[in-house]
Amino acid sequence: MPHRSLRLGVNIDHVATIRNARGGPHPDPVRAARLAADAGADGITAHLREDRRHITDSDIERLMHDIALPLNFEMAATDEMLGIALKHRPHAACLVPERREERTTEGGLDVARGQAHLRPYVEALGKAGIRVSMFIEADPRQLDASRALGAPVVEIHTGAYCHAALRSAAEGKRELDRIVAAAAHAERIGLECHAGHGLGFDTVAPVAAIASIAELNIGHFLIGEAVFSGLDSAIRRMRALMDKARADSAGARSA
Repeated sequence: MPHRSLRLGVNIDHVATIRNARGGPHPDPVRAARLAADAGADGITAHLREDRRHITDSDIERLMHDIALPLNFEMAATDEMLGIALKHRPHAACLVPERREERTTEGGLDVARGQAHLRPYVEALGKAGIRVSMFIEADPRQLDASRALGAPVVEIHTGAYCHAALRSAAEGKRELDRIVAAAAHAERIGLECHAGHGLGFDTVAPVAAIASIAELNIGHFLIGEAVFSGLDSAIRRMRALMDKARADSAGARSA
């Protein structure tokens, strides 16, 4: 059986973080999106935060106008962000938790406890033709709740796995097993499964090998690695690692 393709979404938030540190136009996240497309990305991810700490409204406007790749618009479930999503109608909207004090998104949405709040946003985005995904932990309860809301996609938070893998192989395997089980459960209940957060060259292959995961969204590591090797090189290497892991996994299953 041929292996399923695995998409790579490149998150350009932290190009904007560097730009905003000086308050000028450089480096331009839209230019980074163009480079990502040329290097093999399948989509662009951008998180417009309430405090606009990195991506800005004008960045979203330019991305929608200038970039041919699908835009995955990460957003909190707020009326302000819903209005922006409905105005621009990106390909996808990923609902994520957002707290002002955090440096980056840490942990997934508690969909199971937040269904009443989240339902109107999922419904409004879906009616507008925007593919909705829920950024969640590798927890069957959160998967089931996402399906109950009518979201067609979930994105599994891989941060705990990446942190655990740095501590020890055993801890990393325990967290990876949770992701494997969650991805299998997503497939059983009819959800498309994505994954992301914290993935780097040393941690991406085991996640990329999971056949039921359709897309990885990676940003901070790639932007950091670009300081040393260039963005084009970093993305191409990540793309190659993902493709090899998926192909090797398919070969092992068919052997």
